[in-house]
Amino acid sequence: MIGFLLLIPFFLIRFGLLSLLNKDAVKRASYFAPLSGNEITAYWIYQISNLSIFIYICFLTIRIERSVIFCAGLFFYITGLILCAVSIVNFAKPSIDGLNCNGLYRVSRNPMYVSYFICFAGCALLTQSLLLFGIVLIFQISSHWIILSEEKWCMEAFGEEYRQYMKKVRRYI
Repeated sequence: MIGFLLLIPFFLIRFGLLSLLNKDAVKRASYFAPLSGNEITAYWIYQISNLSIFIYICFLTIRIERSVIFCAGLFFYITGLILCAVSIVNFAKPSIDGLNCNGLYRVSRNPMYVSYFICFAGCALLTQSLLLFGIVLIFQISSHWIILSEEKWCMEAFGEEYRQYMKKVRRYI
């Protein structure tokens, strides 16, 4: 099986489901908070690693076999897709002031980023590609810097409400 097939459900959930639920949410999801200093470098690493994941998967094959690696990969991939779908549904319906605190956002301030990592780690296991896993790690590390800039922006935009949210809810899990 071609690795590209792993991307179809991801894209359908990430872009298709979100646009069906709330067209304005698509704009919000693609918005990057203002960046400065090392965040700009992290942004470019994030974008390049993101593109690298999508391109490289197209050249990989899924190794269907009865093994722990395959079963773990399938588990992570499906779990990542489910978490992504749920976080997309939650993201599409923010509170009136625009702050997302419902659903998975009660457990994680960044459930979409968490779901991406789980899903892409599953892809790396399903294709048994160490290089893909390395790219996924680079993607996740650079995502952290993007998240920090988003949090800074949220503190400015939502003030004390966001600070209280940060005290109650972890950044990742």
